[in-house]
Amino acid sequence: MINIFEVLETNEMIERENLDVRTITLGISLLDCIDSDIQALNRKIYEKICRVAEKLVATGKDIEREFGIPIVNKRISVTPIALVGGAAAKTEEDFVSVAETLDQAAKTVGVNFIGGFSALVSKSMTEADRLLIHSIPKALSVTDRICSSVVLGSTRTGINMDAVRLMGDIIKEAAELTADRDSLGCAKLVVLCNAPDDNPFMAGAFHGVTEGDSVINVGVSGPGVVKTAISRVRGQGFDVLCETIKKTAFKVTRVGQLVAHEASKRLNVPFGIVDLSLAPTPAIGDSVADILKEIGVEEPGAPGTTAALALLNDQVKKGGVMASSYVGGLSGAFIPVSEDQGMIEAVNAGALTIEKLEAMTCVCSVGLDMIAIPGDTPSTSIAGIIADEMALGMVNQKTTAVRIIPAIGKKVGDTVEFGGLLGLAPIMPVNPFSCKDLIEREGRIPAPIHSFKN
Repeated sequence: MINIFEVLETNEMIERENLDVRTITLGISLLDCIDSDIQALNRKIYEKICRVAEKLVATGKDIEREFGIPIVNKRISVTPIALVGGAAAKTEEDFVSVAETLDQAAKTVGVNFIGGFSALVSKSMTEADRLLIHSIPKALSVTDRICSSVVLGSTRTGINMDAVRLMGDIIKEAAELTADRDSLGCAKLVVLCNAPDDNPFMAGAFHGVTEGDSVINVGVSGPGVVKTAISRVRGQGFDVLCETIKKTAFKVTRVGQLVAHEASKRLNVPFGIVDLSLAPTPAIGDSVADILKEIGVEEPGAPGTTAALALLNDQVKKGGVMASSYVGGLSGAFIPVSEDQGMIEAVNAGALTIEKLEAMTCVCSVGLDMIAIPGDTPSTSIAGIIADEMALGMVNQKTTAVRIIPAIGKKVGDTVEFGGLLGLAPIMPVNPFSCKDLIEREGRIPAPIHSFKN
C-alpha cells in the first residue's frame, strides 16, 4: 500500500522537481500493410495508424488529469519502413511518399513524433534499404513529425562500414536541405549500434519485428528528482550516495509503471516495457549534467566525470529494475548536449569536448546525442565519428548512437536553436585530422571475438 507520505512526496517531485513521464509510445506493426502498389501501401498505412492510435493522445491526457502526472509526449513507432515498403517502393520518391503518409497520420492522431522511417543494415543492404537511406534527407525536409534511424552495426554482425560511409554523406545532405532551419533535419536522424526493438524515445524508436501487432512502451524521466535527492546527502560516502540514487530511481519508475498499465488497459493494447532512462530537457533543474556536478565534478568533462556517470547509470538501473515487471528500451542516463542546459554550459565553459562525450558513452545510454558541429565538416569525418561510436557499442555489447548536426553556415562559437524539447546547441570543434582513407575502405568490420557465444 502507498501511504500518505509517499503521495505527498510524489506530488513534491512533480510540482518542484520536474518529474514527468517523458513519453507514451504506441508501437504499431505495419507488416500487414505490405502491398506491391505504392498507393495501396500508403492508404493501408494511414488507415491502420489512424485506427490503432485514434485514442492515444486523448487517453494520455485523461491519465494526466486523473493522476496528476505530466505526460510530456505521446508518440508512435512503426515497423522499419525499408521492410514495409520494399515490395512497392521502387524509387526514392516512393519512399518519400511513405514518409509524407506517416507525417499526415501523425498529425491526424495528434502525436508529436512518429519513428520508424528506418533501415536495419548492420551487415549488408538490400535495394529497398539503399533507396530508403537515400530518401532520408528529402523525407526529413518535407515532413514535420517524422524521425528516422539507421542501424549500422551490432555485436553479433560487426559494423557495416559501407553504410557508415553512406550515412556521413546522408547526414550532410539532410543538413543542407534544412539549412534554413539550422539544419533541423539532422536533429530527427540517428544512427545506432545494437538498437533495441522496444525503445520509446525518439529519434531512434521503431517497432521491431520481434514485437506484436501493437504495444505500449513508456519512457519515464526524473533528473531533477535525482539531483534533489542526492543534494540532501552531500558530502556523505559512496554507500549513502548509491543507496539514495537507487531508492529515488525506484520511486520514479513506479510512476512510469502505473502510467504504462493504465494506458495499456484503456487502449486495450499490451504493455511492453518501461524505459528507465534519465532524459533531460532544456528546462532549468531537469539536467543530467547537474546530477554529475552534485556527485562532485565541477563541470561535466572534468576528470572523474566518466566514473560519476557510471555510478549514476548503474544505480538508476538497480533501483528501477525492481519497480517494473518489464524493463527495456535504452534504460540509462542520456547525455544530449542541446537538450541539457548543464551540458550546454559545460561546452561553453570549455570543459566538455566530443572526445570526452565519446568516453562517457562507454558507461551510459546511447552516445553522441544532439551534437552540433561546423557545417563545413567533411562527410568522411562525420563517418569517422560514427564509426568510433559503433565500435564502442559493438565491443561493449551495448546500444550506442550518433545524432550529429553539421550546421550549414555555422562555425565554432555559433549556436543552433531548435526550440522546445530539442533546445539549442553550441557548435563544437571537430578534430581537424582526416580519416578519409579509413572510411573509403569497402566492406565491414567483423564482429568481435566475444560475440561467438552459441
